[in-house]
Amino acid sequence: MLSRFGKGVPRLSDQKWRQTREFEQAFAGKSANACSGTDEIVHSRRFGGLRLAFGGEALGGAGRRGEAAPAVPGGLAKELTHALPPDVTEDGLRRPKRLAPQGPGRNPRATAGGEPGWLLPLVFCLIFLLSALPLIRLGWAGLGGLTEGDGAKVLLEPATFAALRNTVLTATGGMTVSLVLGTLFAFALALTDIRGKLFLSFAFMLPMMIPPQVTALAWVEMSGPSSPLLKTLGLAPPLGSSQPLYSLSGIALLLGVQHAPLVFLAVKAGLAAIPRDGVEAARLAGASPWRVFRDILLPLASPGLVAGAAIAFVSGIGNFGIPAILGIPASIETLPTLIYSRLASFGSSTFAEIAVLSTLIAIISAAGLLLQQRMLQGRDYRLLGLSGARAAFSLGRFRLVVEGLLWGVLALVLVAPLLALVASSLVPAYGVPLTLETVSFRAYGEILFRQSLTLTAFRNSLFLASAAAVGLLVVTVPAAYLLTRRKGALANLLACLIEIPYALPGIVLAVAFVLLFAAPLPLVGFSLYGTIWIILAAYFSSFLAISLKPVMSAMLQMDPSLEEAARLAGAGFLRRMRDVLLPVIAPAAGASVILVFLIAANELTVSALLWSAGTQTLGVAIFNLDDSGSSDLASALSVLVVLMVIALMAALEISAKHLPEGVLPWRN
Repeated sequence: MLSRFGKGVPRLSDQKWRQTREFEQAFAGKSANACSGTDEIVHSRRFGGLRLAFGGEALGGAGRRGEAAPAVPGGLAKELTHALPPDVTEDGLRRPKRLAPQGPGRNPRATAGGEPGWLLPLVFCLIFLLSALPLIRLGWAGLGGLTEGDGAKVLLEPATFAALRNTVLTATGGMTVSLVLGTLFAFALALTDIRGKLFLSFAFMLPMMIPPQVTALAWVEMSGPSSPLLKTLGLAPPLGSSQPLYSLSGIALLLGVQHAPLVFLAVKAGLAAIPRDGVEAARLAGASPWRVFRDILLPLASPGLVAGAAIAFVSGIGNFGIPAILGIPASIETLPTLIYSRLASFGSSTFAEIAVLSTLIAIISAAGLLLQQRMLQGRDYRLLGLSGARAAFSLGRFRLVVEGLLWGVLALVLVAPLLALVASSLVPAYGVPLTLETVSFRAYGEILFRQSLTLTAFRNSLFLASAAAVGLLVVTVPAAYLLTRRKGALANLLACLIEIPYALPGIVLAVAFVLLFAAPLPLVGFSLYGTIWIILAAYFSSFLAISLKPVMSAMLQMDPSLEEAARLAGAGFLRRMRDVLLPVIAPAAGASVILVFLIAANELTVSALLWSAGTQTLGVAIFNLDDSGSSDLASALSVLVVLMVIALMAALEISAKHLPEGVLPWRN
């Protein structure tokens, strides 16, 4: 078989070989007589390809089965070359043409990578409107308040100094608690051979997914002299005792519990990258486990510790739900609750004052992040070796002790408060012990069927969470495509603009949208302030980074050759997006929708400043019910919210095998 293209090409029959040979002899004779007419050129183009395909050579090369082909005189070869069309080579083969993009997505201005020219301006405009424009408006209002004097007066008030002090103290205390809890779980789950790691990680992440006001309400129901759970167990303090959580230390404790998963994620990510062969080499050299931990693991984990501490501090600065539930009854104000009270008592200088206070929160948060960068200088490690191979330490007989400690911490910070919340929802009034005679489901019936406030809150939260989760894909899918295929300053700028709203406290973002949409929109004359649409716009900005991460992970893990093959076949950008990219990233997009829905459905900090009559969300409804003294209704609504959170997290866990690595935060 004569073929340079491999097996599977049939032999040329003897008759075909004779016809080809006769043509060669005839053409050689004409060439010798310098006959270069049109017929010869046509035949050479037609049969040159045939000869090449079946193992022969074109004119001027070797013939069939090693026979030398008659030489073509140099002058005639040059003449034939000039006579051939521009797309035909000397051997009679047509030059391949570059395929132009065809189909509905054809764009003559597409870039070299197949990216249409309109994609970058579109993504940049969307991100600018969602991220940069509200913060520019906030900064302009804050600067105007300082220069005109109306807003500057708020900085000199004693209430501002007290709120600033309380904010820094509670955020610092919460950061300390978060470091202790998060580091304990991160080191135990990443470096030891304890059992049930997935379930422990899943349970430890629950406080971060549960709304902060629900966390605060659950702890209030668990402690104090009127706790239904403690009264049922006979452990309640005597009547008249103070509620220990209504204090700065109580706020700091719950901030630490709420934000401990953030430290856990940061530290665990750093520990997972530590090469296990370095640890094994130190152990073989005779180093004790404490020496290995102190000299190897702790220094390498320090960047994650610093990053987790900074995130916990910034999150504590902007937390509204916990200081509102625990601080307002004790007349303890932080900067977020001070902004809330100033906006509630609306006056002529309210906008200027809240702009200045929000700018102050942003400055404190930025200072915390800058301190993190300062501490990380000189800690740039390059890790070589096999990371995450297996546990670094075998606990042996101490494994039961460590497992008991971890489960005990979870029982204290998660199980007991949730049981207290359930007990409070099943009694007719706060302070009544839970018995067979007092158990009642009246609160659930009131919440689900008779309370118009809660029904409206359910409807609004489901609409806002669904619209934000699905609508953000319109922004994050093209943004992820652009960021994975572009490098340079512009791509870095887009990434920073996406991350800034998520890094800032929610109270700052809410004030920015209040200032941006307080006046009617230009041209249309319609104002978003006081409507549900301003909350949706703020959700788009706040959860943009959360929606982007799963989609970005899927884009990075996708083989670029899939899209390249479709592009070379003539598929335009929209066709490639529909038929190639979207089916591949569909599981990650589904995870993005569930994650955004999970967080948006329970959000309070942003909506607390943006809601009005008829636009209450679930977080606002829980806060208002507790503030009005309806603790049983607030507890029942909180239990339903927690069940929804657990169900959504379980749905994500079930679909984990279809998702890109790193999408689910509780998975190793």
